[in-house]
Amino acid sequence: MADTYDVIIVGGGMVGATLAASLGQTPLKVALIESRRPQPFDPAQPLDLRVSAISIASRRILEGVGAWENIAAMRLCPFRRMKVWEMTDGTEFRSRDVQYPELGYIIENRLVQLGVGERLAALDNVERLCPARPRRIDYGPEGSEIELEDGRLLQGRLLVAADGARSQARQAAGIGVTAWDYEQSALVLTVETAYGQQDITWQRFTPEGPQAFLPLPGPHASLVWYQKPEEVRRLQALSDGELLDALYAAFPRELGDVVRILDRGSFPLRRQHAQRYVKPGVALIGDAAHTIHPLAGQGVNIGLLDAAALAQVVVSAHQAGRDLGALKVLQEYEAMRRRDNLTMMTTMDLFYRVFSNASLPLKLARNLGLSLAQRLYPARLAVMRYAMGLDGNLPRLARGESLTA
Repeated sequence: MADTYDVIIVGGGMVGATLAASLGQTPLKVALIESRRPQPFDPAQPLDLRVSAISIASRRILEGVGAWENIAAMRLCPFRRMKVWEMTDGTEFRSRDVQYPELGYIIENRLVQLGVGERLAALDNVERLCPARPRRIDYGPEGSEIELEDGRLLQGRLLVAADGARSQARQAAGIGVTAWDYEQSALVLTVETAYGQQDITWQRFTPEGPQAFLPLPGPHASLVWYQKPEEVRRLQALSDGELLDALYAAFPRELGDVVRILDRGSFPLRRQHAQRYVKPGVALIGDAAHTIHPLAGQGVNIGLLDAAALAQVVVSAHQAGRDLGALKVLQEYEAMRRRDNLTMMTTMDLFYRVFSNASLPLKLARNLGLSLAQRLYPARLAVMRYAMGLDGNLPRLARGESLTA
């Protein structure tokens, strides 16, 4: 005998859990399938390697679903300045220029999940199935059935794929992707520095790839070093002392003194975009719909915008008595998000390709562009507002409005 739901969300990461929390404010019956829950928070725990730059729009979404206070009560690092440069020219963005106290926040991914999870625990209409994995997903335009590995059967009118880039739910729905590798990997390091907590994030462009600094709570930072895959493998094999020497040789003086390396990891860079976000009875959100170059740290933010937009469309349809899985309903979500996501992905691709080209004329043109961006306040302001999620076709939660307004 199958348990029935209005919405079944496959994937309980930051994006899937946020959608569940958004729908938890409604009478809809929701199932959230999670493979595992994150480890509970302890202030004495070391910092996690996986962190995200959370925008102002994402903060508003998390506030709107009742999770932000839970996250802020753990730990995070606000940043108020962002500097980007190559060679001698660059530009700096400051929160005071847009009259906000912060540009954004660097937060461990696990803590975002925990904060949203605390909120989910208080919602009676959301059932968290964890640990649970689908053994079988039978997609149908009129509804889908999922058999979990423990044998439990679920049926739902709307299936939501939030299960990452290799989404099982997306594949079950027969939705293809367009993808390519950037032929580059990112080496990520958590380090302890010799100075106190910073409020600036910076990125320097080099022909080999960008180098980035993300501030973390206390005297800590996350460093991201983009390189060819073989070079990242070589760096990964170094001892901590050898890797520190390599950092000092390659990174700019803005890095300052690093006391020690606390953690390290790497991942390949790949762009992927679903050929469509919806079919009758199914919708894709987050990495199941798109993966983006991490150059500007927008991957999680556009995923949370997906969750907020889909929640808005589903809630509006429910209030109007419309079929949640109807293609016309779900196409409203796709219209809100697909073009915006494609614009962000294309912009990141353009930055990557332009700034990874070693041609001297192009290098001089890049530096001129960065120098002009610093001098042209309106252009700098527009870039800041876009990155912070303050402008554009934003869902209600991202504007700080009620989902049911």
